[in-house]
Amino acid sequence: MSRFTLLLAAALAALLPSLPAAARTRAAPVVILVSIDGFRADYLERGVTPNLSALAARGISAAMRPSFPSKTFPNHWAIATGKVPDHNGIVANRFEDPRRPGEVFTMASEDPFWWDEAEPVWVSAEKAGIRTATMFWPGSGIAWGAVPLGKSLKHFEGGTRPQDWQHFDGAVTPVQRVNTVLDWMRRPAAIRPNLVMLYFDSVDTAGHRYGPDDARTTQAIADVDRTIGSLVSGLRKLGRQANLVIVADHGMAGISSDRVVALGDFVDPALYRAVETGPFASLYPTEGNAGKLAEALRTARPHMTCWPRGEIPARLRYGSNPRVAPWFCLADVGWTILPARPAEASSGGTHGYDNTAPEMAALFLASGPAIRPQGRLAPFDNVDVTALLRDLIGMPADPAADGDDTPFRKALRLPARR
Repeated sequence: MSRFTLLLAAALAALLPSLPAAARTRAAPVVILVSIDGFRADYLERGVTPNLSALAARGISAAMRPSFPSKTFPNHWAIATGKVPDHNGIVANRFEDPRRPGEVFTMASEDPFWWDEAEPVWVSAEKAGIRTATMFWPGSGIAWGAVPLGKSLKHFEGGTRPQDWQHFDGAVTPVQRVNTVLDWMRRPAAIRPNLVMLYFDSVDTAGHRYGPDDARTTQAIADVDRTIGSLVSGLRKLGRQANLVIVADHGMAGISSDRVVALGDFVDPALYRAVETGPFASLYPTEGNAGKLAEALRTARPHMTCWPRGEIPARLRYGSNPRVAPWFCLADVGWTILPARPAEASSGGTHGYDNTAPEMAALFLASGPAIRPQGRLAPFDNVDVTALLRDLIGMPADPAADGDDTPFRKALRLPARR
């Protein structure tokens, strides 16, 4: 090696600590957060997940507690923001806000108004100069912080998105999703993302349709495991090191039309309107009927417990947000709350129950250069995952978050950034 080369190397080494975050992280392993929607924690024990099990064996794993309610959008936003749904604003898959009478949030809502109560990690990273990319992660296509153009609620300006993002399309196969991520990894360092978030929905779809114990759900688990294997092998072929964090938003419980709490059996339908029903019910009294509805719902009923918003148990960390309905009823695991009894027999699976129920426990595993192989961790709350991501991409902790990196500190090869 020439004297000039040695001097140049020394100069670069001296300069490195002062480089901005984006420049420093280009040489670091990429961080890839993968969500497998509806992947119950014990699905790993079915013997059909060699790739996921190998990653767990090389790193860490746990049965992770979802946030309450254990629904898809509240929990993907909890993982992305480090705040429970009551604090991140996405309090259910369907809900209302008193500031927007007559409007309902659904999983297709793209108005930043619904999403702006908590900042997601990709926005924090982009602000810090760390490039991000998301493949179908719920909420990641929203221009976070955008403001309406004039009085319009359909057109906005400003806001922050990942540098690369894909609008959800169920027709895009898991293989195509992985190939898109691998294409991002082929880019030059200057435009290669340092934080990637990837989403799969097939296990949740099978769980809903067939139930968690059906052979077809097990086949969906095996299929997504092969997809994870293709991601790992693709990264290896590219020579791209990655810290992989693989999670689920919730588990899954079997349901049946034989296990239904019919509101019509004890509540006059004229007393309320339901925004969401199923494992829980979000109810609003109709005009002048608040007292009558309260009287009907305060009476104990088998397989269901109801609370006014301000009396929901503190352990659920739910009910302070005005987006939570005035009355909230929660079914026992495996039961559903519906306006009336179904006319036809049915079965399948669902989620949204008490987040401490074993059936709701979600997959968590992490593996990569920054993760020590420490095996099974004690259960923890999913809002802690955001802190782990921030550690892995070199960002400081968020002091406003509901979670922290305590569950992972002993497993990190690099000291946590506090």
